[in-house]
Amino acid sequence: MSYREYIQQLKDRKEITGIKTSVSETYEAAGILKKCEPKPILFEAIKESGFKIAGNLFCGKQDFARYFGIQPGQIIPFLTSAIEQRSPCEIITDAPCQQVIHPDPDLDLLPILKHCQGDGGNYITAGVVVTRHPNYGQNLDFHRCMQFSKNELSMRIVRSRHFDAFLKDQKQLDIAMCIGNAPNVLAAAATSVEIGVDELEIANAMESLQLVHAKTVDVFIPAEAEFVLEGTVYLDRKHAEGPFVDLTETQDIVRQEPVFVVKTITHRHDAIWQALLPGGLEHKLLMGMPREPTIFKTVNEVVKCLDVHVNPGGCSWLHTIIQIDKQSEEDGKLAIQAAFSSHRSCKHVFVVDKDIDIYNPLEVEWAMATRFQGDRDMVIMDKEQGSSLDPSAEPDTHLTTKIGFDLTKPLHSVGKNFEKHPYPEIDLSQYGLT
Repeated sequence: MSYREYIQQLKDRKEITGIKTSVSETYEAAGILKKCEPKPILFEAIKESGFKIAGNLFCGKQDFARYFGIQPGQIIPFLTSAIEQRSPCEIITDAPCQQVIHPDPDLDLLPILKHCQGDGGNYITAGVVVTRHPNYGQNLDFHRCMQFSKNELSMRIVRSRHFDAFLKDQKQLDIAMCIGNAPNVLAAAATSVEIGVDELEIANAMESLQLVHAKTVDVFIPAEAEFVLEGTVYLDRKHAEGPFVDLTETQDIVRQEPVFVVKTITHRHDAIWQALLPGGLEHKLLMGMPREPTIFKTVNEVVKCLDVHVNPGGCSWLHTIIQIDKQSEEDGKLAIQAAFSSHRSCKHVFVVDKDIDIYNPLEVEWAMATRFQGDRDMVIMDKEQGSSLDPSAEPDTHLTTKIGFDLTKPLHSVGKNFEKHPYPEIDLSQYGLT
């Protein structure tokens, strides 16, 4: 199913709100998306552009799971299987994403949003970037881009990622930035895999995916994308990028970042722009959820892991909640160490027993209140490498104190009972209640 087919499905189910009133791409659209979150929104008239915009499409795991016909609890094995059993995509020569071609591109014609007061410019936030390295093949990932001219954007490139390594090696990279993608492409772009793995093959393992060769750069791109921006990123050409409200909902700093020169734009007839609200629930889902299979795999190597939740309360990046079937008293601390090793940006790890619902913050807090003692159950890792997204980390080095919380009950307790005691079972219908 393509991005637009999913939007049509939401229309048919009356689960997307269409806004016919003309809306500005500057602040107004982003403000509406935030106010309506998690309700999907389709903007049918944008003041500055002739294209429609959709957003808030995948704000929770239940949305992602329903798209693929699975339950939320099946997401981790589903993603794990796609990574391990990835497969080549079908190549076609006539694709919807190339129905309209602009060899002299003007980014001002696109509905690129300015999200918040103080932003450095209008930002592309849902752009999935495809590039190629002569030794490692294709790579797929996300990069936010700030527009500063009719054909140039400043691209935020996180250091030490595969794209960063490619660019430092090649000095310039031809890329295709695809906007308006189905969730298999979005999730694959956000996965963390070994260098040399083509993430589009992961997307194909989730749902059949057709590719087409880009018009002016040597990469294969999703044929059903709504928009494709083709051009070159230059390592030695820099431009200010930021400020920008990032995943933590705090404003990121201004940096000098590589310039992306757009040389060709292709798109579908009546293309629909994909708006990914920075710091919103959809952004958090696409950041945190693809990290869960990696954490699960690593933790499961040392203890019996049942589930992992990189939760939105922790910005879907800085916190991880892990559910285990505890077999020994050291299992909680072993799970903490494994989680930190597999997701190095994580700041706090919470480990709970199998009777705790990790998707209910009240239950996790209850486990901390009743099963945790700081002098015995807390693991402190002082001055570890953390995330650049954490505003409390050291500004230049991103060093941070990491803490693990073992919220599991002892296997053998003396005196106190650590189980929740059940209340009487009552049939409310006998009392005229439901």
